[in-house]
This record gives sequence, structure tokens and C-alpha cells, in this order.
Amino acid sequence: MESSKNDVAAFGTFNARLIMGALVAAFTLVTTEVAQADVIADFNAVAARTATPPVAYPAVTPEERRTLSFVDLATVHLAMYDAVVAIEGGYKPYAIVPVSPTQGASAPAAAGAAACKVLQGLFPNRAPQYQSDCAPFQPGASSDPATARGIALGVEVGEKMVLERAYDGRNTPQDYTPISEPGRFVPAAPGNPVWHFAPNMRAFTLFTLAQFRADGPPTLKSPAYAEAYDEVKKYGGAGGTALSAEQHETARFHTENPNLFWPRATRTFLDRPLLVENARLGALLQVAIGDTILGCFDSKYHFNSWRPRSAIPAGDLDGNGATGPDAGWLPLATSPNHPEYPSGHTCIAGAVAEVVKSYHGTAQVPFTWSSTVTGTTRDYASVHAMIREIKDARVHGGMHFRYSNDDGATLGRRTASWVVRNYLTPTEVH
Repeated sequence: MESSKNDVAAFGTFNARLIMGALVAAFTLVTTEVAQADVIADFNAVAARTATPPVAYPAVTPEERRTLSFVDLATVHLAMYDAVVAIEGGYKPYAIVPVSPTQGASAPAAAGAAACKVLQGLFPNRAPQYQSDCAPFQPGASSDPATARGIALGVEVGEKMVLERAYDGRNTPQDYTPISEPGRFVPAAPGNPVWHFAPNMRAFTLFTLAQFRADGPPTLKSPAYAEAYDEVKKYGGAGGTALSAEQHETARFHTENPNLFWPRATRTFLDRPLLVENARLGALLQVAIGDTILGCFDSKYHFNSWRPRSAIPAGDLDGNGATGPDAGWLPLATSPNHPEYPSGHTCIAGAVAEVVKSYHGTAQVPFTWSSTVTGTTRDYASVHAMIREIKDARVHGGMHFRYSNDDGATLGRRTASWVVRNYLTPTEVH
């Protein structure tokens, strides 16, 4: 009987050790996968500061001369995605199927090396922005066989992705010629306005940049235009006197440099426990944003619409008797130097919302964003709540008419839906 008790005790101890060991192993696996997955978010941040550096660098490559950050970040993310998928499998590659050995290769090393090779190819003169982060991902940087194999594969994918995106149209010679008539965009300064070259560029997934072109603004003589005119005139003026304290803060919250705001905002969603899922979600987000912004600027320069800062002082010239002019009207926030319609900010917001909703199968995804302008954070219960807030913020900031925000979000949603349905999809199981 005593022996039986000892056996039971021993068996219980053995089981406890097994359970504890399994828990430790499971915890280690999960934390390791999370750490591995962080390479995607880490290089999103590195790419963002490289594409929008805090200091000026010499410009030699087309990307350095005419940086379009949302497109260049998409190139980085696609390289990471193709590198990881080559090793992990599960999803169709975007463009690159490497010949480098995948067996035993480290997927995190491959992702980092791919990102670095793209950054080095696009922005060779901005090396101070990425060289320390890329040091561990250079050939010969590690004696570990798995890491070395991953780096070799990532370098191959990165080099081929740079070639895949070469001659993307951003070098097309073009000079913007303003049209001096009511309703037309008036540049804030002489010369080419922002991203005037974007409509000449090649998308990642779209047949043409006009594939989801916005429907167009209402005519100047329409009641719809007068209604939008009155709203931004009342609420979006300098000083924000017609706004509540919360509305004023919200308007300012969304005036951070979008080239830095949107990458940081989308990193909020790159919290997947598996590397391949983070790589895919990051690529879907950035490709959807990249193609959306190209389509958005195609619409902008196609319709070439004036901003409230020009429209409201000239309300007596638009042919609409319901739009009273205010010669001294200025917007609360500085208006970007490119055509007003559709809103670029809501174009991107619509794309982000659609990718997140599609990925999670619901719009009810809670998240928190921050702004370096206000130093505050804002909580959202869903992606729809985010879009509604940004629409209000752009009107209250005096930068956009309401219809421009609505149509921008629609363009972004349609573009992102196309991307999610047709690209980076799961491999078929037979």
C-alpha cells in the first residue's frame, strides 16, 4: 500500500512536471513567434523614417528625387512578405519566388534582409536612417546557418523586388499648369504641387489608376455644393471659434504629417502572433494604401478642384447665389498643396478600414491611435468610428468639403476590397 502511494505521488509529480514543461514550451513558442513577428512592424517604422527623413540627403535615385512614401513602404512590405512566404508557405507570393534554399532558413532574418535590400536600393543616400537596424541582416553578419540562409534568401527577394518596381513612372516629365477659373485648384506657391507626378505611376494591383476613380464633385451651382460650402465656412475657419473644445482637438489631432502618421497608425494592427500573418497583414495594408493614394491622386489631378481656402473668399464668383463670400476667410489648419477632391486622408482611411474589416471579419475592432501634434490618444470602437471622425476633422480643419471626404473613403474602400480579394490570398488546399 505504501508503495502504491509512492507510485501515485511520483506519477503526480511526473505529470505536474510534464504539464509545467508543456506550459513553458508553449509560452516560449508564443513569445518567440511574437518577437519574430515584430520584425515586420520594426521595419515599417524604419521604412517610414527613411521615406520621410528628418534631414535632407542628396537625391540620385528616382525614389530619392520624387519620394512617394506610401508607395515605397508598400515595396518594402511586399519584399518582406514574399521572403517570409517563400519559407513559411500558406499564401500566394506577390511577385518573387526566390531560387535561394528555403529549407532551414530563418524567416525573420529573410524578412529583415529583404526590407534592408529594398531600402538600400531605393534610398542609398539615406543610409543613416536604416544602417544600424540593417547591420544584423547583411550577408556575413551571422555564423548561425539558419540566419545566414534567411539573409541570403531575403537579399535575393529584395533585389528582385527593386527591379520589379523599377521604372514605375514617377520620373515622367510633367509640369503643372494652373487653370485660372472658379472651381479650379490654385497652388499655394509657384511650381509643381505635391505628387503631381503620381497619376503617371504604375500601381501594384490596379489595371489603371482610374479603375476606382471618384465620381466627381457636385457642380458649383448645385445645392449640394452650397451645403458643403456653408458647413466648412462655418466650422473650419481659423481660430476654430465655432467648434467645441473636443472638435478643435480632434481637428488638430489629424493634421500630423500623414507620411509618418499612417505608418505608425497601421502598426497598431501588426500584432499577429505568427510572422507570416504579420507579414501578410502588413503587406495588405501598405499595398492597399499605396494603390489607393495613386488612385486618389489620379482623381485629384483629373478633377483639379479648388480648396475651401480659395473657394470661400471667391464665393461671389462661383455662380451659386447661395454661397456668400468671405474675403478674409482662412482655414483652421494649413491646407495641403494639391487639389482638394477627393480627400487623401479619407482615401487612406477607407483603405485601412476595409483591410482591417476584411482581415478580422468585422468592423468592430477596437484600437487606439496617437498624434504628435496634440500629444493625445484617441480610442476607437470600430474602423467605422475612425472614418467618421476623420471626415469631421478634415471639415473642421477647413481643408475639405464634406463630399470630398465621403468620396475619398469610398475610393479607398473599393481599392482595398480589390486588393484583399485578388492578392496575397491563401494557397489552395487539394
